[in-house]
Amino acid sequence: MKVDVEGFSGGDRTSIALPKVQTELLKVLKSSGKPVVFAMMTGSALGVPWEAANIPAIINTWYGGQATGTALADVLFGDYNPAGRLPVTFYKSEKQLPAFDNYDMEGRTYRYFRDTPLYPFGHGLSYTTFKYSALKMPPSAPTGQPVTVSVEVQNTGKRAGDEVVQLYVKHPNAKGRVALHALEGFQRINLKAGEKKTIQFTLTPRQLSLLNDKAERMEQAGQVQVFVGGGQPLKSALAAKQVLQANVALTGANVMID
Repeated sequence: MKVDVEGFSGGDRTSIALPKVQTELLKVLKSSGKPVVFAMMTGSALGVPWEAANIPAIINTWYGGQATGTALADVLFGDYNPAGRLPVTFYKSEKQLPAFDNYDMEGRTYRYFRDTPLYPFGHGLSYTTFKYSALKMPPSAPTGQPVTVSVEVQNTGKRAGDEVVQLYVKHPNAKGRVALHALEGFQRINLKAGEKKTIQFTLTPRQLSLLNDKAERMEQAGQVQVFVGGGQPLKSALAAKQVLQANVALTGANVMID
């Protein structure tokens, strides 16, 4: 395709940034001194570092269909308390990513991305706040058996809202290529202002397993870290106790899953 536009090569994009003219428009709007809400309508993750640092509110509507306007107005005027979570990682720019003719997964997606994203997979804000406490899990468990995890979640804000409780698993001592951590469970719950609930997950042997060097799925004896909270177990979230951590030692013989 003969597309002569900055950020494109033929019909392919060379940048994940907003088109330059749109960022320039947002800069003019910000200079007016008026409050600005940036509503992104996109089918993929965009790199918007200037917008993230300078625009006080960003809403990603994706491709919302014919009712987008009504839904967006409900959120902007506070008639609906948003609770969406990002299903993909938002990077700062394409410079954080390997070339797209390289099909290696290293450096891609939340499972193998080691840098700091603009917005992480699982991220989402609300008009209320939530507190996590009392994460419970047995300190050890035999391989081949399920493991139960529970946590208390409280709405610490002044209005009802949904929270998406996310559970991630990490194998800190595993050899070979393994995910930094992997989402193995989530629950969307609604809590009234001040309400507290106990949420329970059951991790199956498959969810606690790994692929060995023969590409066989196996639950292996060893240490497993489990994280539960409102997002990924990033350092900032762990420090703020938005995500809690517990460890379980799997004991016994290795168990073939498939």
